[in-house]
Amino acid sequence: MASIKIAEISRTDPENLLERVSITDVKHLSSYNWIESSIPTIAIPGSPALWTPPQSAQRQVKKDSGLIYIAQNAARHAESPLEPLFRALYIAHPTFDIRSVDLVTDRNNMRKLLSFINPSLDKRGLEPFTIEVEVTNDTAIFCRAETKTFEVIGPRQCKGFGHEFEKAYITVQLEGSTGHHRIISYQLGGMKLLVRYETDGYIARPSKASTALTDSRKLMQDGDDISSMLKSLSLSPPNPSYAASDKSTLRILEKGQVVPIESTLEIKTRTSKRHIKIDEVLPQLWVSQTPNLVRAYHRNGLFERPEVEDVSGELKRWEEDHHADLGKLVILIKNLISVVKESGAKAVIRYDDRCDKLVVWKREGGRKMLPDDLYSMFNEGR
Repeated sequence: MASIKIAEISRTDPENLLERVSITDVKHLSSYNWIESSIPTIAIPGSPALWTPPQSAQRQVKKDSGLIYIAQNAARHAESPLEPLFRALYIAHPTFDIRSVDLVTDRNNMRKLLSFINPSLDKRGLEPFTIEVEVTNDTAIFCRAETKTFEVIGPRQCKGFGHEFEKAYITVQLEGSTGHHRIISYQLGGMKLLVRYETDGYIARPSKASTALTDSRKLMQDGDDISSMLKSLSLSPPNPSYAASDKSTLRILEKGQVVPIESTLEIKTRTSKRHIKIDEVLPQLWVSQTPNLVRAYHRNGLFERPEVEDVSGELKRWEEDHHADLGKLVILIKNLISVVKESGAKAVIRYDDRCDKLVVWKREGGRKMLPDDLYSMFNEGR
């Protein structure tokens, strides 16, 4: 695949900033879980794992080992990592008009672009990264690209205790689930974004019953109808999986429960010798508008009982404090989309640490990001 350099993009100068920008009109659209299977299989709407901490004040967990996903969508469905996003979206909202969206992206891409704008926002600093881009009509798709989509931690290695902590403190709600992904939309700087991200778990809110379902097409549209919910629970048999389309290897199960964004949870673990500063995690939580956080500390795997923090106020404060960075982010995204659209609609964005710039390369040939039937939605809607 031949590549031609299209552009080099530096950080935006302060005088070019927009007026103060913020995330508004946040909507949960859909969700899904990856299910362990030899064939790529997702459950829609799926469910995040439930926060169920042990009653004891302390809990010893073993160190992480075995298979750990870095980018599960690409690891399980390399031919089209973004296909599950669109399948989940159209099952939940069959008439959704993708043409109303300016950008479809993973949270990870937004975090990388934020780190380019301000390297201090990532505790690891700014590292080289790659984002694949396609523009169809006026809608851009940013696809996460990683050199490794998973790693295997050997028995003699020690890379932390975070995954084992989750096994002890949250309860998987769907048999065979290996991760829960969510799709939300919001407005940012005059753009409409669709953002996909992985959620660690959710907290139960007894006063707000979540919408349980087995027939997701019906109940995702009638989520507040409790009698309909109960009827479906008692009468609907388990749904078998089916192919996403004639030419797709992805299979779909319709099962799970819709969990509101207000209940979603991010978990961070670290040795008790190094405190997790709130501003380290707020950029990630801001992109996905995740309002709840657990900061868990351990001494060689012995965890003290952590508390769930409502960080909604901190997210607002962070957004205010970083309005200049966010204005630069909006300008950067618009510039990238414009450059790619004018140069043939397919490109690869790479951060080059040698020149400290984003370099945009034209993509000639190569795979399409989506199956053909999904591209038709960009031209016809539903």
